[in-house]
Amino acid sequence: MPVPFPSPSPSTPGCGRRLGLFGGSFDPIHKGHLAAARAAQEAFGLDRVVFVPAARPPHKPDLELAPEADRLEMVRLAVASEPSWSVCDLEFDRPGPSYTMDTVEQLRARAGEDEEASIWLLIGADNLPGLVGWHRVEELLEAVRPIVIRRAGEDHELPPELEQGLSTGVLERLREGVLSLPPAPGRSTDLRAALRAGDRAPEDLPEAVGEYIRQRGLYGGL
Repeated sequence: MPVPFPSPSPSTPGCGRRLGLFGGSFDPIHKGHLAAARAAQEAFGLDRVVFVPAARPPHKPDLELAPEADRLEMVRLAVASEPSWSVCDLEFDRPGPSYTMDTVEQLRARAGEDEEASIWLLIGADNLPGLVGWHRVEELLEAVRPIVIRRAGEDHELPPELEQGLSTGVLERLREGVLSLPPAPGRSTDLRAALRAGDRAPEDLPEAVGEYIRQRGLYGGL
């Protein structure tokens, strides 16, 4: 079972004070995701990181994904060795389209009266061009502190779509949250292709995730 969505507790000082929210399809989760989460946690002093597998991205309605239960279990296996990391199936339980703002609001509600709690949202730089189309994006980026994961070789300037579509204050929050990292060790798209081509153990997969994929026969991996 996934670890419950964390909320601050008087018995655990600092728990949830700086909570990183890392959403994605995780189809499958790979070492690049884990490296990004670790780097963001260290750079911004995050107390916890919660991985939230997406049910079905509203902006990708025709995207074919592995079953929800399998993606959830792969994330659980990948984060199991990190005590400050957890996984939550919050978006799978929500009827209809699942939006990041809805997740943030539910998290805020669980944080209750802890005024010192803050939510830090990890966003891949490759998502920036389409960010203006996100549901309630201005409100979202004012409710969280964005962490923009920028890989080596990616554009250092914000896309013109953002310059034209977002307020000055939100643009500044995005610029302040940029985290530059080395090139990603792999991409989910490439890993799925490798598995379909017969590679039984792509090096960019966490070992436990690779074993789960083989056992379940996901992505044509048997």
